[in-house]
Amino acid sequence: MSLQTLADKVVVITGAGSGIGRALALRAARGGALLALSDWNAESLAETVRLAEQAGAPKVRHDVVDVSDREAVRAWAEGVVEEYGRVELVVNNAGVTATGDFTDLDYDDLDWIVGVNFYGVVHGSKEFLPHLVASGNGALVNVSSLFGLVSAPGQSAYNATKYAVRGLTEAIREEMLVAGHPVTVTCVHPGGIRTGISRNGRKAAGLDAARIDALFEKNLARTSPDRAAQIILDGALAGKPRVLVGLDAHVIHHLAKLAGARYQDVVARMTSRMPLR
Repeated sequence: MSLQTLADKVVVITGAGSGIGRALALRAARGGALLALSDWNAESLAETVRLAEQAGAPKVRHDVVDVSDREAVRAWAEGVVEEYGRVELVVNNAGVTATGDFTDLDYDDLDWIVGVNFYGVVHGSKEFLPHLVASGNGALVNVSSLFGLVSAPGQSAYNATKYAVRGLTEAIREEMLVAGHPVTVTCVHPGGIRTGISRNGRKAAGLDAARIDALFEKNLARTSPDRAAQIILDGALAGKPRVLVGLDAHVIHHLAKLAGARYQDVVARMTSRMPLR
């Protein structure tokens, strides 16, 4: 059984201050959901709250939370359940990028991206999953990436975290099925989405950050956040195990499956023609 509707459902979204997270919040608001939103940026989160209330959200709880902080996520989850009494849908969406060859990224960059992209999903899933089970009809949605299906040079750390999110999410889904728990589990793989994720991400020393951001925003980010949010929520409500977002995600994933491991050779040749220094 899938969730089917957002009306009067308690919907939890991380990274709700911008991009896909904000778009998810606004679509859920228009669907009549009771919202519990978090982001690390208080100012951008406040703007999302304002827009969600304008969009008709019956109620919006918002908390400034660093998802890499286990105790902070635990306290947030406890607060949400105490206020609402239940949770039906959780979207672990918060994510960051760290661009650069593996040899050029420092340990601080690696710790940072693993903390947000992987442990943020671990913490959100761990703290909210018992409440989704208790709801009797819950849905867990974890946002991976197209780069959780295929790799790319310069994205080793991002790839690692997004592959980890995929593995974690698929295993959780299997565990829910084995246990017979009333929770659907969806792993989301967006392609290029028009958000500020590149501008807000980290780059290794020596890279041309402006050039990298321009390449992403002009050539790669083809799907709007609102369209991405629609696809994600439709998939979650239908209980789909995997959701690909954007034509690029579908095409690249399909081509990589056809080419097998040799897709890596093709990607390497293409990337060598796009110097980023």
